[in-house]
This record gives sequence, C-alpha cells and structure tokens, in this order.
Amino acid sequence: MKWFARPKPADVWDEPPQGPLGDIEAAERIRAICDAAAVSAAGSARNDTRESERYERAAKVAMEIAMKISDGLMRDAAVHRIVDLCMRADDIKTAQILFRAIHASWIRETVQRDHPTLA
Repeated sequence: MKWFARPKPADVWDEPPQGPLGDIEAAERIRAICDAAAVSAAGSARNDTRESERYERAAKVAMEIAMKISDGLMRDAAVHRIVDLCMRADDIKTAQILFRAIHASWIRETVQRDHPTLA
C-alpha cells in the first residue's frame, strides 16, 4: 500500500527560487504564492490551525520577496496582492500595515475600494 504513503507535494512558497529573481519574476512568484495560499487564507479565517500556519508561511515569504522588488509600481502591485490575501484570512492588522506601504495613489484607491475597512 505504498500509494497511501506518497509524500505530499511541497507548497509554492517552500520551493527555493531557481536562481536570482528579477522584478518581473518576483512579482510572478508573489502572484503564484497568493493564488496558492488563497484556500489556506480562507481556512485561517475559520480558525483551522494547519491552514493558518500555511497562510502565515505564505504571507511571510511573499512579503520577503516584495521587499526585494526595486520598481515601485511593481512592488505596490505585489503588495496589493498580499493585502488581498491578508484580508481573505481576516488578518486586518497585517493588511493595514501593508496598505500603508503602498505609494502609488491609484493602487491605494483600488485597495480602499476593494477593502473599505482599511481606510
């Protein structure tokens, strides 16, 4: 019965990047992390400890990658995705901190429209 003992596939955020990340690759990786962690964020909102841990790891890795993006607009767009992930997990405190890091006015307005509780 080996098929029961199959190892679980690694999460996107646990995989090391293939070489150095440029701004575009970093933004794509953040998008992939946020998309993959969306289910965990919803589980985190329901107080599921395993899903909460997965969400926290994903958000942490995404934030670390976002800090390394040098282009301001790309960084703001990536942070917008992370804010969406935090709001899905009902992590309003982290979302508010990240919201303040967004400098582009049109992205700030979009985030405020999508999540009025952050205003």
